[in-house]
Amino acid sequence: MKKLAIIIFFLGITSTGFSQIQNRTFEAIDSLQQIQKRKIIVFIHTDWCQFCQHMKNTTFKNQEIIQKLNSDFYFVGLNAEEKRNIKFNNHIFKFQPTGNQVGVHELALQLGTMNNQIVYPVLCVLNDKNEIIFQYNNYLSPKDFKQLLEKMKE
Repeated sequence: MKKLAIIIFFLGITSTGFSQIQNRTFEAIDSLQQIQKRKIIVFIHTDWCQFCQHMKNTTFKNQEIIQKLNSDFYFVGLNAEEKRNIKFNNHIFKFQPTGNQVGVHELALQLGTMNNQIVYPVLCVLNDKNEIIFQYNNYLSPKDFKQLLEKMKE
């Protein structure tokens, strides 16, 4: 009985006290924009990038950031090495192999290239017409990311 009470207690904490980012798909963005226009925050990352992983484990675990992202923006996490085709903005983007089992996704290149190169992590902000209005390629601390979200909300 004691174990059951402890399990219920922890389930209650995790379901009410902590929320997660609503990670949308590019395919869903068009439908969502029809319901409510919002800016889109795209986090372009890889599994091997230390700064990407650090941002996932700090910035994107911050409850204040999660709340702001979920209420004011559409958030899309894009693994730059994603192998599936992605339909977005009436175009199909594909994985482009660069070697044996390595490559980069066309959509990551389209949204994340700055000065003719892509450096991870990349944060790309799109307006409700899917136009790039901001790009940044470096780790953002929770404090800096909160400031960015405030500016982007305007």
